[in-house]
Amino acid sequence: MRDLGAIFARRQSKRHRHQSTPPLVAQDDNTQSHSVSAGHGIDEIVEISEDATGSEVKENDQVEAAASQTKVHGLKRSLSARHLSFISLGGTLGTGLFISAGTSLATAGPGGALVSYAFLGGIVFFLMSSLGEMATFMPIAGSFNEYSSRFADPAIGFALGWNYWFNYVCVTASELVAAGIVMRNYLPHVNGVVWSMISAAILLGLNLFSVRGYAEAEFWFAAIKVVTVIVFIIVGIVVAAGGLGNHTYGVENWKIEGAPFHDGVPGVLATLVLTGYAFQGTEVVGIIAGEAADPVRTVPKAIRQVFWRILLFYVSCIFIIGLIIPYNDPSLVNASTDNIGQSPFAMVFSKAGLKPAADVMNAIILTTVLSAGNSCIYIATRTLWNLAMHGQAPAVFRKVTKSGIPMYSLGLSLSIATAIFLLSLIGNQVVYTWILSLAGVTGFVSWLGIAFSHIRFRGAYVRQGFDVKDLPYKSVLYPFGPSLCLVVITVIVFGQGWPSFAGGSFHAKTFVTSYVSIPVTVALYLFWKFGKKTKWVRLEDADIVRDSIFDPTSDVYAPGRNSRETRSHLVLLTSSQDSMASVATGVKLCT
Repeated sequence: MRDLGAIFARRQSKRHRHQSTPPLVAQDDNTQSHSVSAGHGIDEIVEISEDATGSEVKENDQVEAAASQTKVHGLKRSLSARHLSFISLGGTLGTGLFISAGTSLATAGPGGALVSYAFLGGIVFFLMSSLGEMATFMPIAGSFNEYSSRFADPAIGFALGWNYWFNYVCVTASELVAAGIVMRNYLPHVNGVVWSMISAAILLGLNLFSVRGYAEAEFWFAAIKVVTVIVFIIVGIVVAAGGLGNHTYGVENWKIEGAPFHDGVPGVLATLVLTGYAFQGTEVVGIIAGEAADPVRTVPKAIRQVFWRILLFYVSCIFIIGLIIPYNDPSLVNASTDNIGQSPFAMVFSKAGLKPAADVMNAIILTTVLSAGNSCIYIATRTLWNLAMHGQAPAVFRKVTKSGIPMYSLGLSLSIATAIFLLSLIGNQVVYTWILSLAGVTGFVSWLGIAFSHIRFRGAYVRQGFDVKDLPYKSVLYPFGPSLCLVVITVIVFGQGWPSFAGGSFHAKTFVTSYVSIPVTVALYLFWKFGKKTKWVRLEDADIVRDSIFDPTSDVYAPGRNSRETRSHLVLLTSSQDSMASVATGVKLCT
């Protein structure tokens, strides 16, 4: 007997597709979902033709369906578990840890910095757990604005998407600036602009031909950073214990005046912003899930690594730095890309007697800059592509090459990043600084979008009768986790400009640069809200199934995973058996 439950699900999916707007077209103003499914290019999955003998079901072959999905969706699911693991592992290891950790230590002391990194690390873990639940169930590229559009309001998705794109375009520009500065340490007679433009060409080459080019480069970049951190931790423990450097530090730097909690609670709160910037980029797992070969298996694995990498890489490094370097060392606030020798990592290596520490860290920072630029341009490209697929950006940015690269999205993103970089060469960088200020807290706003979308997703999922047990990955401590994320991140967003009020006087420039991105986000939301007359998505109407593991037309469909489908199968099977029994009884009476 044919699988009546699967037939019922396919008929429901077919009915839903006929009721929705056509794919790849900007949707009507009142449409509540702006998503484009990979499987929407399949017009017929099931045809039922009825005759006197009953129904016959014609199903397309799964390979043909997958081929059709590839043709319509455009992107390729070619990232392996190795890629996801290392991209997620090294995704947040950058200048925020290698250089800026010293500023956190100087601001809050060794204890305060440790508390700040541990606390916000917990928030990031909850956040990635929320993202993991959604990205495993519905692995789509450019997922943040997609989830907000489906489960809350398309206007929220529009605002988050464009903010997120602009943020990573600006970060790409800053990495191009950093590349030129770092290379000046090696070849001071060569203009830094040359190295910045070479770096832009490298980023273009890594992202132009296939997604595996980005992934392979990021794999090796991440491997270098991971090895660096592991070596640092080992060397740091030996130095603190007196095995290197002819001095036993122990916990003496935790006992100096003002330590371990310099400036108390205000000091800890002040470092939360710096810590948050260091952690940004962790969410790249949600972006690359749309191009992962087996997201249902590999995404949860990558998410589970978040806790351990936060504990090992960030908390351990901050603890070791706090043991060896006193928080009041003036060198801590002097570290930058053009002064690598003052970074806390280089200082610890120097205390271990490794004289070329600055040169080694210079090479590591250059790798980090290229890695960050590589990830940022990838994220910006996929975000713009996703916006175009929803009708929230010009249609030309939907186009992809045969190898699955959104070429026009890549070209615009890198061109804008390069233009912003060139602005840094004009005058005293006033325009460049203000443009970067527009990006400001957009990373934190995206985190808010993830937490809020998860609460809406789970509410819609349960409201529509689906079983939480069917989720391939369930977030930790729901609803406490995402709720805590919302509160803490909101405090950071609105509290990060507190220095503008410090000291009893008001600093207008600091205030504006801290908060200018918030009204921009609100303006984007209102523009799409009233321009397209979007409506708030009710939980019972949220588009849960499409593109998910429950969608028979999706390339990640997991047959038998949906217990609601199984229940429908049993109902249909029982009804079919009852009908057959009734027919048999009728025939018997007639004869």
